[in-house]
Amino acid sequence: MRVIYFDHAATTPIDPRVFQAMVPFLTDTYGNASSVHNLGRRARVTVEACRERIAAHLGAVPSEIIFTSGGTESNNTALKGVPRAGKNHVVTSAAEHEATLRPAESLRKLGRPVTILKPNRFGAIDLQELKDALTEGTGLVSLMHTNNETGAINPVTQIADLCRTKGIPFHSDAVQAAGLFELNVDALGVDLLSISGHKLYGPKGIGILYVRSGIFFTPLVEGGSQERRRRAGTENVAAIVGLAKAFDLAMREREERWNHVAKLRARLYETLRQALGDAFVCNTPLEDGLSSPHLLNIAFPPVEGRPVDGEMLILNLDVEGVMVSAGSACTSGALEPSHVLLAAGLDRTTASASVRFSLGKDNTEQDVDEAVERLVRVYKRLTR
Repeated sequence: MRVIYFDHAATTPIDPRVFQAMVPFLTDTYGNASSVHNLGRRARVTVEACRERIAAHLGAVPSEIIFTSGGTESNNTALKGVPRAGKNHVVTSAAEHEATLRPAESLRKLGRPVTILKPNRFGAIDLQELKDALTEGTGLVSLMHTNNETGAINPVTQIADLCRTKGIPFHSDAVQAAGLFELNVDALGVDLLSISGHKLYGPKGIGILYVRSGIFFTPLVEGGSQERRRRAGTENVAAIVGLAKAFDLAMREREERWNHVAKLRARLYETLRQALGDAFVCNTPLEDGLSSPHLLNIAFPPVEGRPVDGEMLILNLDVEGVMVSAGSACTSGALEPSHVLLAAGLDRTTASASVRFSLGKDNTEQDVDEAVERLVRVYKRLTR
């Protein structure tokens, strides 16, 4: 049985070209970038060259790029480091990744004011609701570029314009957007931006936080003087090389990758409709410009009053060799519906039977056709 991997929103396989770029820094050039000897200097030159390449892709200056361990750390750094006394109100959305929501909840427990906006049907925010939520004490707005479950795109440039008129720093989690979208920070208008390497065919454990010059924050990780004292810890040189290479490749191949996954998603949706009709609801906005082309989220309402067992749906698909994610997580044996789908207004029963397909550059039309065939078989078996 061929295994079909449709879970690229969770992680992507490392590109062989990325791996090859990393190998020398795992073997020969292994110096600490803070050391003054030859190996250390070579590592430092490499780190700074990578910083320059990544900055160029973002339209930033190299000093605005901070290397982190990934999107979670980048989001935590933004939320916990930017708000300050007198300006400590944070605004975010109920459809954000938990790497944003959990830090926001921690701030609330510390007595900080936090406003969590209700998203629309697909997980994007309403600009008027954001405007109404802003106060004189708002110190940060944190809203993602692309939703990791539904693929819905927030109106980032309009959010940025609104924040700029109020003098409020704006952070955006662009983890799902990197590699498919142009992320020029000036065109977007963002003040802080999070990116993770393993979502664009790079290594795990590396990411960046872009911080616009003039935005001051308290470091989350303290210790040595690395990253201009903004993020302590020995630089992971090999991973930084991998991230830079992955970003180079993604930008060079961006249009090709976009068109490829968009074509596959259209085929996936149409094939599902032909096979299952109205047996599912689509949680991804499919109109041009409203979602990322690599994501399709569907959910199954009850059949003749009987809920579809979402956990068994995903497990049976795995047995059939189709690797996807549910819009839910298994915790202590109890299936909890996706917080994103619930926030978007889907009922708990339907949200508990959701499937997120996230397509990648190496998937094929054959993958789509076989995955749909196997899904239909599993669905009919569970609902007969």
